[in-house]
Amino acid sequence: GITKFFSERKVLGNISFSVEKGSVHGLLGPNGAGKTTTMRVVTNLLRPDSGSVKINGEKNSELGLKTNTKIGFLLEDPPLYQDMTVQEYLKFVGSLKKVSAKKLVKNLEYCIDVLDLGVVYNRSIENLSKGFKQRVGIAQALIHLPDILILDEPTAGLDPQSVVEMRELILNLRSEHTIVISSHLLHEMSLVCDDVTILASGYIKDTGTLPELRKKLS
Repeated sequence: GITKFFSERKVLGNISFSVEKGSVHGLLGPNGAGKTTTMRVVTNLLRPDSGSVKINGEKNSELGLKTNTKIGFLLEDPPLYQDMTVQEYLKFVGSLKKVSAKKLVKNLEYCIDVLDLGVVYNRSIENLSKGFKQRVGIAQALIHLPDILILDEPTAGLDPQSVVEMRELILNLRSEHTIVISSHLLHEMSLVCDDVTILASGYIKDTGTLPELRKKLS
């Protein structure tokens, strides 16, 4: 039942949907549909004007900072420090997220392996391709090994080969994390998502599995 206003403009209108643990759930809609605002509310970066978000039955507003331990968030434009190496940056983010030194070593190994970052681990971020920068962005969201991974337009601006690689990475991550992903591309969603919620102008048009939605749309 999430409703959110920016000044007098309603950007989310009483939206409700659920995400199953271990699934990939897509938020589909054109630019300005409310996808990013929805993600910011889920991650507790924005407070709704009404309604609530529950994570495993607990309201995220009551979890407070614990929300940050349960969720990893990739913004559409990853907050990367260009003058750092990949190693320096991920260690820095790990310290910000209060990951202990012992856990950080293990978590770094996981991120490097699952995102195939070994070849760029000691390179400056400013010298990486757009595709590798996006992988580093996902790594910063994963560094504390959250249960839930939220990815805002992860394939935006990538070349076709990098889009394919990103799709494969998302499918690899689903075995360990529940994933919510936004996009305006139905075809991309159909290749990675179990369920999709369709947003338009801040309202949900439909939500369900892809076969269910295809049947309705046909």
